[in-house]
Amino acid sequence: MSSLSIVTTAVVSFIVTALIGKFLIPFLHRIHFGQPINDIGPTWHQKKKGTPTMGGFMFIVGILAGVGAGWAVLSSQGVDLYNPLERINNTRLLMGIIMALAFGFLGFVDDYIKVIKKHNQGLTERQKMVMQIFIACIYLLACYISGDRSTVLVIPFVNWYLDLGLLYYPVAVFIIVGAVNAVNLTDGLDGLCGSVTFVASLGVMVIASLLSLQGIGLLATATAAGCLGFLVWNFYPAKVFMGDTGSMFLGGLVVAMAFGLGQPIFLVLVGIIYMCETLSVILQVISVKTRGKRLFKMSPIHHHFEMCGYSEVKIVALFSAVTAVGCLLAIWATTML
Repeated sequence: MSSLSIVTTAVVSFIVTALIGKFLIPFLHRIHFGQPINDIGPTWHQKKKGTPTMGGFMFIVGILAGVGAGWAVLSSQGVDLYNPLERINNTRLLMGIIMALAFGFLGFVDDYIKVIKKHNQGLTERQKMVMQIFIACIYLLACYISGDRSTVLVIPFVNWYLDLGLLYYPVAVFIIVGAVNAVNLTDGLDGLCGSVTFVASLGVMVIASLLSLQGIGLLATATAAGCLGFLVWNFYPAKVFMGDTGSMFLGGLVVAMAFGLGQPIFLVLVGIIYMCETLSVILQVISVKTRGKRLFKMSPIHHHFEMCGYSEVKIVALFSAVTAVGCLLAIWATTML
């Protein structure tokens, strides 16, 4: 990637996202598009009730604009983005963005039901799961038809190359759906999902540079800048929430970047906080059902830290730092490939 394309992508994504917030937030206030607050969080979260939601539209537009601007710069510099060696990488980029948009639309439907139809829980878990699996299958099918037919998973550090054959596809669906839901779970505190995804995207940007994957590098740059632009409005105390529209779109992008790198297992490192959030919910359910006792004061784990007395700002800082460590490990593992 050229430095000009990186800077252009970052600046456009950040500015477009931040500027949209200046107009979108007052509009959401006028139409009373406020966030309902579930009963499963700490009681003091009730004060956030009515904060505008669906703010994810801000960075969806910003990220798409950033990628488009960066791509235009690369093309103007005479970089051949359409040679046979880049075809699969371009396919992963395009299909990954489409997949993220599909997850974002599913999140929008969920938000719409919550806010407009006044159903606090939105879509049922079964409805969401069926649609998520469908989107994941379409993404993998599109990549397969376009020539991306690798069924190999790389295990970090030990450099084991596991060719799963047909088993790769159900495993990939599990990874995609699991990661999207994990990112969605992380969106529980002001600035948390945006900050963690900002750091994770920076890590992917470095890895993409090491692997000379220009398209994924642009996507990671745009995602990082878009998250930063959103944090202008979402950092504590939040003036707007991203909603499922935003968190599921970001989940789709995180997955798209991991598969675009050809390293979906790296999600365990780059997305270590996402994994911890999901595991905390799973372990909590298992503990309650088998022992009749809670393992955490509240799950997902960011609520446990809240119940222990940590402020939202401290939790965001801690989780972002842990993500940074995971990214450094992923970068190290990449240099060992």
